Amino acid sequence: MEEATRLIAVRHGETAWNVDTRIQGHIDIGLNATGLWQAQRAGAALADEPIGVVYASDLSRAWQTAQAIAEPHGLAVQPEPRLRERAFGNMEGLSFAEIEATLPAQAKRWRERDPEFEPEGGESLLTFRDRVTGVAAELAARHPGELVVLVAHGGVMDVLYRAATRQELQAPRTWQLGNAAINRMLWTPEGFSLVGWSDTAHLAVGGTLDETTT
Repeated sequence: MEEATRLIAVRHGETAWNVDTRIQGHIDIGLNATGLWQAQRAGAALADEPIGVVYASDLSRAWQTAQAIAEPHGLAVQPEPRLRERAFGNMEGLSFAEIEATLPAQAKRWRERDPEFEPEGGESLLTFRDRVTGVAAELAARHPGELVVLVAHGGVMDVLYRAATRQELQAPRTWQLGNAAINRMLWTPEGFSLVGWSDTAHLAVGGTLDETTT
C-alpha cells in the first residue's frame, strides 16, 4: 500500500487588498507589513518540521510567504502557477461594495456560490476546484511518505478543505481561511483527508483576517 503524503497548506500573509476587501484573483499584490510578519511567524512555527519540499503559487503574496517557510530548511521554493487563486476576471480589483453596486447580477450568483458562475474573463468554481484538486493530488503523488508544503490562497484553501471533508462546492462555509494559518492534511490515491485546520497559535499576537470571498 502506498504511503500517505503529509500536506501542510498555508494561505499567504495579509495584503493591503485583504484589508480593503478587494478581489485580488490573479492580480499580483505583495504582502503588507502585517503579512510579512505573519509569513515570518509561519516560517518559525514550521522550522522544526521535516519539510521535504515547498510548492507555491507564483503570485508575490504566496511566493513571499513560501520563502519565509522554505528558508529555515535551506529549500528553494518550487513555483506552481496552478496553485493560483481563482481567476475572477472583471471582478478583480473591485471591493465587495463595488461589485454589489456595479455588477449586481454577478454578485448574486457569486454570493450564492453558483458552481457554474463564471465571471467575465474568469473561471467557474467547478473549473477552479478541478484545477486545485488536480494539482494538489499531482504534487502529493510525487512525494509519498514525505511532508509537502503548499502555499497558496484563500480560495485554494477552501477547495482543499472541501475535498478533505467531502463537502459540496455550494455548502455554506463554517471553517476559517485565515492569512498564514497552518492547515494539515493527508493524501493517498484514495483522496485527501483532514488532520488539523486553521492553526493560528503562531499569530496570536497579531490575529489574522479570514478569507471572505469564498
